[in-house]
This record gives sequence, structure tokens and C-alpha cells, in this order.
Amino acid sequence: MNTEPLWREEVSIHAADERYVNRRQFAKFLVLTSFGMFVGNLWILVKSWLAKKTFYPVQPVARIGEIPVGGVRLFNYPGPNDPCLLVRTAETEVVAYSQKCTHLSCAVYYSRENGRIECPCHEGYFSVETGRVLQGPPQRPLPKVVLRRQGDQLLAVAMDLQAGEGVRNA
Repeated sequence: MNTEPLWREEVSIHAADERYVNRRQFAKFLVLTSFGMFVGNLWILVKSWLAKKTFYPVQPVARIGEIPVGGVRLFNYPGPNDPCLLVRTAETEVVAYSQKCTHLSCAVYYSRENGRIECPCHEGYFSVETGRVLQGPPQRPLPKVVLRRQGDQLLAVAMDLQAGEGVRNA
């Protein structure tokens, strides 16, 4: 008489052999995983090609005569929650930057005495002429607001996120 249970005859699983993955299964797994990653990267590439460009509204910021040389005007651009800083550096020169530090988004301010834009949180300093980093923990320059002059009116027309790129004076 056979003492082996009936289920052992009907279900033929060899537990000792099933613990191991053979080379063919492993290669199939690697090929399918690599193909999935390739398709994912291709999808990201196609999406970035088809993405719409950022739209920046044209917004009046100030009249040139309202701001004295060395003076500052705060405004929001491109949206109501995006604080910006406009500085009149000379009689005919005006620059504007995002007021958020590129390190940890602390509010920056213009220091007329030092001739630079400063972040009080971690002592980061930016050039008022270009927005590039002069000192401190920030690694990226301040995003610059592109201004256009229409008569005596200053208009914000875009944001230049690559402004101030160049050699860092540390």
C-alpha cells in the first residue's frame, strides 16, 4: 500500500528545484526591465518635446521716475505669489529679480551700502548687476525678470531662469 498522500501525485512541484532562478529566466527579466526603462525614458522625451512653453504675461511694474537711483520697488511676477525685487542701479539702468533666494527660498533684499542683493537667512550674496552668486550657500543665480521700457513705463515681459550664469566669486 502507498502511504504517499494523493495531493503529492496530482501536484508535481519540486520545491528544491523551484528555489533557484536559471540563467534564461534571469536574462529574460533583465531584457524586459531594460525595455521598460527605455520606453519610460522615451515617453518622458516625447512629453517634453510636446510640452507647451511657459506663458508670461506682460505686466506693468512701475514708472521709471517713481524710483530714485538706488531705490527699490517690490512687485509680484508672473503670478500673485511670486515676489520680485526691482532695483534702479543708475539713471538709465534698472534690474529686477525674483525675491526668493535660490538656496532655501528666503526673501532677499537690496543692500545699497554693500551694492549687492543679500539673503539674511544663510548669508548668501548676489550681484545686483547680473544676479550671480557672490558668496554663500546658494549655487544658482537669482532668476531675472526681463523688463521692457515703453516710454517711462517699465513692463515685466518674461523670466530668465539662466541669468547670471558664469564664474562664481567665492
